[in-house]
Amino acid sequence: MRALLFVAVLWMAQASADEARPHLAQMTCAALGQAVQALGSGPVLLASYPPLNGQPPAILALRGVAFTYDNALASIALFGCGNAAAARQIADALAYASGHDPDYNDARVRNAYAAGPVKHGAIALPGYWSSERGAWNQDAYQVGSATGNQAWAVLALLEAYRQSQDDNYLQAARRILAWTQANTYDSQTPPGFIGGFYGYPPTPQRQGWKSTEHNVDLAAAWGALDRLHADADAASQAQIARRFVDSQWDAAQGRFLIGTLPDGHTQEREKSGLDAQIWPLIALPGRPADWQRSLTFIDHAHRFADGYGFNRAPDGLWTEGTAQAAAVAQLSGAPQQAQPLWAVLVAQQAGDGWLFATPQAQISTGLAIGPTSTTNDFFYYHLPHLGATAWAAIAATGVNPFTGAQEAN
Repeated sequence: MRALLFVAVLWMAQASADEARPHLAQMTCAALGQAVQALGSGPVLLASYPPLNGQPPAILALRGVAFTYDNALASIALFGCGNAAAARQIADALAYASGHDPDYNDARVRNAYAAGPVKHGAIALPGYWSSERGAWNQDAYQVGSATGNQAWAVLALLEAYRQSQDDNYLQAARRILAWTQANTYDSQTPPGFIGGFYGYPPTPQRQGWKSTEHNVDLAAAWGALDRLHADADAASQAQIARRFVDSQWDAAQGRFLIGTLPDGHTQEREKSGLDAQIWPLIALPGRPADWQRSLTFIDHAHRFADGYGFNRAPDGLWTEGTAQAAAVAQLSGAPQQAQPLWAVLVAQQAGDGWLFATPQAQISTGLAIGPTSTTNDFFYYHLPHLGATAWAAIAATGVNPFTGAQEAN
């Protein structure tokens, strides 16, 4: 009798998990499509923290801000959802932003822009009026240009090119990568690409640390360009980034180091980031089988309740990262690790198909936003979040965001 009861409970759990994934896909795809549709038919950038039920985000500096990374994810997700028209509206905006910066004429993208329909002329940057200062405020990180965000803009543009064969996307991607190659390469050991630039024009501050995650992104972006149009230089740049990632694998612990300290050379051995641990499993072709052990590492170091947190010994569940873990496990041959995460993600509903960044009021990452930070001040909040919603859609539809390949049904 107990055996029969156990089988029945197991069957119900399996059925629930099987239903959660398609529900998550339908819910998040609809939310993303509706957000684009609400802004009109031209190029658009979505707010990373959208107002729901008439309530704006509680964090003033996040209101009306369209982070480049979140929008690149949303475009890739919408292609996976089968909504190519909406996906291209965002890709069009990213391409436009690269060519119409108010301060630079070198194709770099900023970390964030003002959300909404893209108008003619210079692309609008985010900011807000400070009644306390009686002045217009711009966030130093938002107007900077992180290396990983260049790569994600390129990944979205190259996916738009794959889907449409519109050469404008390909050329925009090439220009962004050319800026990255010229401005972020660092030859000191281990050779790779630095964090990017932080702060205001015309002289933003160079960030000399090298990130495993950023180099994963660049290896994937340059590799994607080379596969689309054989390009010896792109292949060479992809190998530089890939070798940096290889250098960060710690076989003794079965995990990736997060990167280097600001000197660009000394390894950072204490901190850990969930994305750096798992993205290499689906971003880099021909990966060593040993890297699969990083999925075991995150269960020990990044587990929070039934999902995952951003950093080692996390203080809360990171919805976006939990979706990343589901996507990576599913695509890298560990679907049993992904299966229980679908219901966890569905449970993070914020309304209108959006997901909260975290169910906690605030979670930490253990990272600082910029070189002027005096503490680790990069947090996620209990707010509806584009990045979390887009990653959930990517995971649920079986898309590899680094290659555009989609899991067979």
